[in-house]
Amino acid sequence: MKALHRLGAVPFPNIVRPRGKAKGIAKPAAALSLLAGLISLTIPSAGTVPSATAADIKPGEWVSLAAGPAPASNPLQGFVPYAGKYGSLPYSMEWFYIPVNAVVTGPGNYDWSALESQLNAIAARGHQAVFRFYLDYPGKPTGVPKYLLDAGLATHSYTDYGNQGISVSPDYDDPRLAQALDGFIAAFGSKYDGDRRIGFIQAGLLGFWGEWHTYPHDGWASPENWSASATEQQLVLQAYTAAFTRTKLQVRYPTTANSSLSVGYHDDSFAAETMPGTGWSFVDKLQQAGATGKWLTQPVGGELRPELQPCLFDAVPCPWVADPAQKDFPGSVAATHASWLLNQYAFSPAYAGAAQSNAAAASQSLGYRFQATGFSLTPGTVKGQSDLSVTIRNTGAAPFYYDWPVQVAAVGGDGKIARTWTTSWRLTSIKPGMAPTLGAPLSTAGLPAGYYTLVLRPVNPLANGVPLRFANAAQDQTLPGWLTLGRNYFPAS
Repeated sequence: MKALHRLGAVPFPNIVRPRGKAKGIAKPAAALSLLAGLISLTIPSAGTVPSATAADIKPGEWVSLAAGPAPASNPLQGFVPYAGKYGSLPYSMEWFYIPVNAVVTGPGNYDWSALESQLNAIAARGHQAVFRFYLDYPGKPTGVPKYLLDAGLATHSYTDYGNQGISVSPDYDDPRLAQALDGFIAAFGSKYDGDRRIGFIQAGLLGFWGEWHTYPHDGWASPENWSASATEQQLVLQAYTAAFTRTKLQVRYPTTANSSLSVGYHDDSFAAETMPGTGWSFVDKLQQAGATGKWLTQPVGGELRPELQPCLFDAVPCPWVADPAQKDFPGSVAATHASWLLNQYAFSPAYAGAAQSNAAAASQSLGYRFQATGFSLTPGTVKGQSDLSVTIRNTGAAPFYYDWPVQVAAVGGDGKIARTWTTSWRLTSIKPGMAPTLGAPLSTAGLPAGYYTLVLRPVNPLANGVPLRFANAAQDQTLPGWLTLGRNYFPAS
C-alpha cells in the first residue's frame, strides 16, 4: 500500500491546501480524448432538438416528450466553489470547512452560531452546503476545543505543508478526545440531520484537513504514526451513521471496515489519483474494499486535483500529473459515478473561451440527469380520478440520493396552478440506465371543468433552491421550474 503523497503550495487564489507529490511529469497531450469524453457525457444542445408544444392529451394515448439540453445546473451536483457568490458558472452547492472549537465550547456545551451563519448565508443564495469539521488544518489555528488542550491533551507540532507549528496534530485515541467527538457528533446529528440547507456532510474530524491521514507521520513514510487508530475511526463512523439517517455522509477512503456502513466517499485527488492500476488509487481502494457498487445508494464527491484545475480543460492540457493515464476526467467520472467536485478555479479566477465551455460540459457530466420520455393520462376506475403514467430515465452518471417530493400540477388558462398533486414517486429508485414508468392517481373532484396544462416537478426542500430540471425541450415552458407534459380537458366531477 502506498502512502498518500503531498507536496507544494497551490499556485492560485482561494485554493489553500497543498497537494500530492508527483511521481513524474507527463508530456503535454492533445485534448482530443478529454473533449471526446466530455461530448459523450452530454446530450444535444437546444438547437438540435425539436421544440415541444403543449398538445392536447387524448385519453389513454401515449405521448412522447422531446429531449432537450442538459440543464446548466441542477441541485446537489456539478462543480462546487468555496462559499461565496460567483458569476462564471452556475452552481447549486457551496463548500466550507469549520473548526470543531467554533462549536464545542466545553464538555457537552455547543454554540452552533458559526455553523448557522454559514448555512444561512449559503441558503440565502439559493444553494445547499457541503462541508466538514476539522481538528487540525495545516496553516490554520487548531480546531481542538480549548478545554481539552487545557486538560493536557497530547499534541504534535509539525512544519509540514507550510504549517510551521501553527496547528497541532492531537492524540486522536485519547479517551477524552474520543468522548468529546462522540458527544459532538450525537448533538450535531440531533440538530442538523435532514436540514434542508445541507446537501452532504463529510465525516472530517480526523487527520490533516479532516482527511483521515497524517502523511508523512503515518507509520509508513516515517516511523511515528499520528493517525487515529482503526478502532477510533470506526467509532467515529458508527457515531455519524447513528446520528445521521437522512442527510448523506461521505468519508475520504473506502475500506473494508466502512464498506457496509451508510457512508459515501470523497476523492480529493480527482483525475490525478482516481483510475485503477496503481494499487493505491481511489478506484483501487474501492475495489479492495468491495465497494465498487456503493455509488448506487451512497454519493461520491470530492475535489478536482488543484494542480489540474487551472489547465485540465485547455486545448493543450496541463503537463502536471503523477501518471498520464490518470489525467482522464470523463474516465474518472465513469469509474466513480461522482456527483459533485470542488473546483474553485472554475469560479475564481474562472476559465475563459473554450476552457470555459469544456468545464461547463464537465460540470454537467457529474451526477444524475433525468429525462421524461413520455406519458399518458387515462380515466380512473374511480369517478373523479385520472391515472397519470410518466416514464423517466436517468441518462447521468449517478443516482439522485434524496427522495424529494415529486408534484404534478394542473395549470389553468390564466397561467395559475389550480390543483397540485404530490406523488409517491421515489427519485432514488431511478438509477443510471433505468427508465421506469411511474404512476399516480389524480383526484379531480371539485376541479372546475375546463382545459388544464399538466406540469411536473421534483420539489427542492430549500424554498429558494435551484430547481431540479429535466433534460427536456418542454422544461420551463409553462412555468419556471416545471416540466410541461400536455393539455387535458377535465370534465366536472
